Amino acid sequence: MTRRPETPISLLSIVALLACHPGDGAVPNATSNPRFEWFDYAGDDSVYKTVQAGPNDYHNPIIAGFYPDPTIIRVGSDFYAAMSSFAYFPGVPIFHSRDLVNWTQIGNILDRPSQLNVDSAGVSRGIFAPSLSYHDGTFYMITTLVDRGGNFFVTAKNPAGPWSDPVWLSEIDGIDPSFFFDDDGKTYILNNGPPVGTALYDGHRAIWMQEHDMAARKLVGPRSVIVNGGVDLAKKPIWIEAPHIFKRNGTYYLICAEGGTADQHSEVVFRSTSVHGPYVPYKGNAILTQRHLDSGRTFPVETTGHADFVDTPAGEWWAVFLGTRNYGRDLWNTGRETFLLPVTWVDDWPVMLTGKTTVPYTHARPNLPAQPKASVPHSGNFAFREEFDGRALAPYWVMLRTPREQWVDLTTTPGSLILRARPESLSGVGQPSLVLRRQQHGSASVSTAMWYAPARAGDKAGLVAFHNGSHYYFLGVVHDGTRPVIQLLRRASRDATADSVLASEPLSGPPSGPVYLRIRARDKHYDFFYATEPDVWKPLLQNADGTILSTKVAGGFVGTMFGMYAYGATR
Repeated sequence: MTRRPETPISLLSIVALLACHPGDGAVPNATSNPRFEWFDYAGDDSVYKTVQAGPNDYHNPIIAGFYPDPTIIRVGSDFYAAMSSFAYFPGVPIFHSRDLVNWTQIGNILDRPSQLNVDSAGVSRGIFAPSLSYHDGTFYMITTLVDRGGNFFVTAKNPAGPWSDPVWLSEIDGIDPSFFFDDDGKTYILNNGPPVGTALYDGHRAIWMQEHDMAARKLVGPRSVIVNGGVDLAKKPIWIEAPHIFKRNGTYYLICAEGGTADQHSEVVFRSTSVHGPYVPYKGNAILTQRHLDSGRTFPVETTGHADFVDTPAGEWWAVFLGTRNYGRDLWNTGRETFLLPVTWVDDWPVMLTGKTTVPYTHARPNLPAQPKASVPHSGNFAFREEFDGRALAPYWVMLRTPREQWVDLTTTPGSLILRARPESLSGVGQPSLVLRRQQHGSASVSTAMWYAPARAGDKAGLVAFHNGSHYYFLGVVHDGTRPVIQLLRRASRDATADSVLASEPLSGPPSGPVYLRIRARDKHYDFFYATEPDVWKPLLQNADGTILSTKVAGGFVGTMFGMYAYGATR
């Protein structure tokens, strides 16, 4: 088992906001605010038993679970990567590596409420597609906050933080911005936006560019379209987005995602002798896609695209990109994940995959000094145990939407997490008392030990498998109006007005110890267990429909999360 990371975390800025004040005396074993002693996670995907990595190989994805839209930079011998976070707080997880294989989360870029307002946001709204840059000793992250102000960037001297408050870019109409720092001292911002005039078809977009005066922190000069529609406008390409420009041997290269985020997703490339264009598409596009392959193949990786490139000190080129590990036709629960592949140069064009080559689950490592494995793994099969022995939540724990009041307590009972039960539901648009981490394997299990004594009808606390406010499972202790019972609740429709009770069993009086809860995922099936003695598990319901937690059924752009939840009925 692996315990929480030794890496310093950047959540201390929200500890004062989130840490409840200790009471006057010791907290009893069971109160109306649940106390969680630990949280176990274990992933056991069969693909990693079938396709094993050798001593000089790595596993894909390199960062498993809901970590989409990866961006990457190198500063000296250090690599940094960040991903989209949508309506979760803190936002934009940032990772560090020196070998591109072993990654450690060093914080979250947007870890203060002043940086990230996702109040009442839909789960798949919020932060879209961050882009990292480094120039003249300063780190930059530029992104889009959907429905809450649009495009902005933040800066830092240390990538672990603190990062500045946002600098807003109200002139940009669109999403997926990125910086390009040219070697003549000029800076440009690229983004996806509407085409000039009327769109010719649904999904018709363009890539725009404009110079940015970094000293004045404002856009200057004319805005111009450098790609209209995509590689071939006559074929009506959809959703050209995620633009990145880099320069190699005096040539400007523009890489973009094209085809939407589903099974037609791809990565394409253009090049020019001038930063302003014209940008000529590669005749071999797409340089990355799996859309032409049989979706029924064994262990398919699908929806690949949204790439970013980085070079190594040894001169190699590599790309991070998103993809999904499907267990059925268009079915995945773990969200869009971060993969790694080499980039080769053919006639001065970058190429990733050609023909019917599939995204490999193992590949030879980059030519970089191997680093120790991360204390919290993110790739292959692994197990992990959280002891809640710090004064702040580790950076991989997130909550839904921006915290505006105190409801997390890690100090009253050191080594435990206490959640203040509040009348905020999983299906609402407020911020529930909900602490989550990603489901990182199709075959996974989570468990916890919970002390809890619900006081009033409707009070509940326990574990969740959560995709969004209309698609989730809850397993825990519920006050049914007469007594506490173990219940399994489900919501599986946007039209549902209440949770469905799938299973319920009485508790024989207040337990003398904690109640143990366990959720087991098996791709399209989920199993739910409880115990009143350690490891004496009783099944409450098995073979529940796991497809309700898939992106296909639940919708949106996120993945399934596991975590702990508390609800206190209105007093």
